[in-house]
Amino acid sequence: MKPITIKDIACELGISVSTVSRALQNHPDISIRTKELVQECAKRLNYKPNLMASNLRTCKNMTIGVVIPELNHHFFSSVLDGIEQTANEAGYHILICQTSEDFNKEVQAVHTLIGGRVAGVLVGVSKQTTNLNHLQEVIDNGIPLILYDRPCPSLKCDQVVSDDYRGAYDAVEYLIQTGCQRIVCFTSSMQLEVSRRRYQGWRDALQNYRMSVDDNLVVECDTRLQAIIDTPHIIQSDHRPDAVFCVNDDCAAGVLHAAKILGVKIPEELAVCGFSDAPICRATMPMLTTVQQHGVEIGRHAMTRLLGRLNGNNKIPQTEMVPTDLIVRETTK
Repeated sequence: MKPITIKDIACELGISVSTVSRALQNHPDISIRTKELVQECAKRLNYKPNLMASNLRTCKNMTIGVVIPELNHHFFSSVLDGIEQTANEAGYHILICQTSEDFNKEVQAVHTLIGGRVAGVLVGVSKQTTNLNHLQEVIDNGIPLILYDRPCPSLKCDQVVSDDYRGAYDAVEYLIQTGCQRIVCFTSSMQLEVSRRRYQGWRDALQNYRMSVDDNLVVECDTRLQAIIDTPHIIQSDHRPDAVFCVNDDCAAGVLHAAKILGVKIPEELAVCGFSDAPICRATMPMLTTVQQHGVEIGRHAMTRLLGRLNGNNKIPQTEMVPTDLIVRETTK
């Protein structure tokens, strides 16, 4: 069936299209009785307003494009929650594009949003993203662009991220202070700025406590499955670690699973710390120590910055860091 239009409502009631349009907009020139009739008919026919057509008429788009790496990832869904709350409070709608960590999908999504003339764009770049030309196109088309979570320092736009360096430093410092001396770092690809910052936090914490930094302790591993595969090799090596700092909670959960299979006691023989504070942290046995990122706050701050841009504020691009918190549970001493 074709979507119901205001023309259909006008034919049903025997009135003009302009009268229906003004009645739906609660125009003061239209009588209360006519407004009631139009509203009742619109509800009965299941009429839905065409937001795109409305945007073209008013020359103001109230749609915000959001590019997200993974919808089923707790952190990113939390960021999306914060974005949507703040957008709705300001009268905006959001259009979500998921990239599944695929660079080509990200490029297609951004071009689609540019073509749709959205009011602004919020992007969490994929793990594969190194070329930023498509994001520069957003800026060149005069559309406000905000990056969240994964910073791109070379791009001149507002960015809202976790204080990844401080979060990693605090976690590793805590491991050291509780007696750990050989701490493995499970990290994502170093092409991501977020990975480099967390790695640097790990490294600086070791150096500041005059502990040797052994790059053999750095493993590129950021998924639960890969952690289950890699952990036995690390634990059974000649230089067995007594702690693992993981770039995310899924990876840390994989370490716990592998350690349990090997009969390694947590945290007595191996301390484990994750990053994000996903629900899985409270579902593991023992419960996982982690760094809380405050995804909802990141989303709210990112959307607030975009609203500032839409209102003509914030002339100079800035990077805002949302503080992290170390949440100590049962996987550390």
